[in-house]
Amino acid sequence: MLNTTQMSLFPETIIDLSKKELMKYEKILIFFSGGKDSLASLISILEMGYPRKQVELHHHLVDGRNINNNSHLMDWPITEAYCRAVAKALKIPLYFSWKEGGFEREMLRNNQPTAPSCFETPDGCIGCAGGHGKPNTRLKFPQVSADLSVRFCSSYLKIQIGDLMIRNQERFNNQRTLCISGERAEESAARAKYKILEPDRADNRYGKSHRYIDRYRPVHQWKEEKIWDLIREWKIYPHPAYHLGFSRCSCLHCIFSGPDQLASANYIDPDGLHRIAEYESEFGVTIHRTLSVMDRLKRGNPVVIDDTLTKLAMSIKWERPIFVEQWELPAGAYKNSPGPV
Repeated sequence: MLNTTQMSLFPETIIDLSKKELMKYEKILIFFSGGKDSLASLISILEMGYPRKQVELHHHLVDGRNINNNSHLMDWPITEAYCRAVAKALKIPLYFSWKEGGFEREMLRNNQPTAPSCFETPDGCIGCAGGHGKPNTRLKFPQVSADLSVRFCSSYLKIQIGDLMIRNQERFNNQRTLCISGERAEESAARAKYKILEPDRADNRYGKSHRYIDRYRPVHQWKEEKIWDLIREWKIYPHPAYHLGFSRCSCLHCIFSGPDQLASANYIDPDGLHRIAEYESEFGVTIHRTLSVMDRLKRGNPVVIDDTLTKLAMSIKWERPIFVEQWELPAGAYKNSPGPV
């Protein structure tokens, strides 16, 4: 938690950081989902002239890292490879972090503590931290709520992992680090209240480590049109989810999915959706409480039906260029679909 002094460090009216202010940070960490908003956040930093050698991309693997069978319950199988391809094309290092067992293990907790979190480091090692909390039982999907204590997919599989990754690496001590994320005010009333600049949750500037960490949301005030215009200018191929008609690059089987998104997911990955339906039956609690995912998908229609795109989205290898000459606005652009509130 941030104390009163930390919360008042920056004025509520701040709109943006100048290039001079940006250069005061020795390192910039961009939490990169592979989606349009984090991609635009990255591009905006590069356009301001911040040195690429001081930028890092960090991606949280929602389903964890399962090298043996690459099991995906919730996320798009292609996301990891897509993030790698973007990082390579832009010549920026990328590090992955994950909770052991990922989404599925956390959801199936039965009088057990949460699993440890792991993260890649620049020296090629894997760090691990956490996993020592009190035993707890979930045995149900995350709740469709703004309350992160029950929407554990965001809190336990992304936010807390990012905190642990920073707090457990001494390389962030005694320096100024800027963490960047792509939340936009246009997305929801709750996100509209986010500050553009504030001390990060991992900040410890007044402690022994002198870990000075700020959180910056460079695209917070941007409209979606500006996001797509910037990606078009750089001719970067957007994540396949957008070309399949999804307006957000969250999980393929996101708990916020509406009927059309569920129908699309059923077309793209019917086996995955049936696994989710089986879990709903096993738990005796559906994601949306009144209707099962199978009942809800029957009320929708697939947004885009394209076997080539489907094959790409369900692959774990990226085998096409990131920079494209004939850039096309994806079908999911400007669509209003359910998402985090």
